[in-house]
Amino acid sequence: MSVADSDTAVSSGAFRRPAEPLRALVTGYDGYRLAGFEPGIHLGLPSPCLTVIVTIDEPLDIAAQATPEQAPGRFDTLASGIATAPVTIRHDGNQHGVQLALSPLGARALLGVPTAALGPWVVGLEDLLGPDAGELTERLSLEPGWDERFAILDEVLTRRAAPAEIDPHLTRAWQLLVAGDGARVGDVAHDVGWSRRHLVNKFVAEYGVTPKDVVRLSRFHRSHRMLKGAAGATLADVSASCGYYDQAHMARDWRDLAGVAPSRWREIDPFSFVQDPYHDDGAE
Repeated sequence: MSVADSDTAVSSGAFRRPAEPLRALVTGYDGYRLAGFEPGIHLGLPSPCLTVIVTIDEPLDIAAQATPEQAPGRFDTLASGIATAPVTIRHDGNQHGVQLALSPLGARALLGVPTAALGPWVVGLEDLLGPDAGELTERLSLEPGWDERFAILDEVLTRRAAPAEIDPHLTRAWQLLVAGDGARVGDVAHDVGWSRRHLVNKFVAEYGVTPKDVVRLSRFHRSHRMLKGAAGATLADVSASCGYYDQAHMARDWRDLAGVAPSRWREIDPFSFVQDPYHDDGAE
């Protein structure tokens, strides 16, 4: 049975941006339901966003973490920082839940920690949200529709959001580096009035990754989105649109950040064909 053309496999979901007061903190809510596929593995690919997942029905079974120091595990809810490697998710052909993409400011305001405190590690959301994590799990599982589930997320996250700030020099540097304009780290340091070394040190302390990492992750993330969202796009089209020198350059980045070339990812990942509903990069 092909995972992409099975008569029994079901792929559905919904996307919505959060309520206005949360939009600097959360890029969007991505509800997903995948059922009836062949059992296998799915790669959770890196991005310049933090990831929060609340599952519905079965826990998420992570077979290999982004950092080899962390053991595999099963999670009803999870949060993770910014990694430069994928996680490998084992599945029985079904996945159901909501994924949130958080900005670094959202990490401070909603999770109560800077992005660097999580790093590439995956933690249970209850370790950060306390009872609110259990409330989300219970209430989302009881609602049948995505609109109702997204409204619950708005309610709980708005209630949790605390005043937070990041050094404006770092915020400016982040915006320049994720913009997709090929910003050079030295030029960004000059723009914010810091030395390159000072920028790198402060950047890693807040975000857990280097400025160069963020440039690569942002470019990779755009290529991942385009490969999912534009069914007819060739690898050459994607590499040119996303700022790579050529297709070979994109393939090297994919091997470094995803562990596989993009053509191979399309072949082995059962959910690679599922259209991505996001409308922007979500890395403000």
